Amino acid sequence: MRTGLGKLADAVGGGLFMAMFVVFLVQITARFAFNRPLPWTDEAAVVLYVWVILWAAAFIVPEREHVVFDLLWNGAGRRGRQLMRVAGNGMVGVLAALAIPASWDYVRFMGRESTPVLGVPFLWVFLPFVALLLALVVRSAWNVWRALRGQGLQADALTPQAAAELPQ
Repeated sequence: MRTGLGKLADAVGGGLFMAMFVVFLVQITARFAFNRPLPWTDEAAVVLYVWVILWAAAFIVPEREHVVFDLLWNGAGRRGRQLMRVAGNGMVGVLAALAIPASWDYVRFMGRESTPVLGVPFLWVFLPFVALLLALVVRSAWNVWRALRGQGLQADALTPQAAAELPQ
């Protein structure tokens, strides 16, 4: 169950996706119904797409839905899973933390430029990337803390019945 902040993140992500969908519909209608393409819709759709993807990766998609190596995880013992969790999250967290200053400098630098049609400063276009890096640092630190306490280390191996139900 999602907390208050999780519900807010879901609402923002849903709003961003809805805005992208509406822009897409306007774009299709203008282009094919009225034969008058609108340049701003292409740009708005791209900017919203960047925001939707980065926002979802940072705040909405649960850790279980990210790419993992289940074969190694499920084959390891509890201590091995603990080491993998600490090492993997430690690497992701440290690398994201190291990337924040340079990424923020670049995003801030790009604030001088703006999108060609809408005139949105690129700072606002790429800001969710910095938010993603910050979220990765926090999420990784939390996962390392949990792993050191012995939490979240269960194997997720499929039962024979669940494996039989998978499409062939």
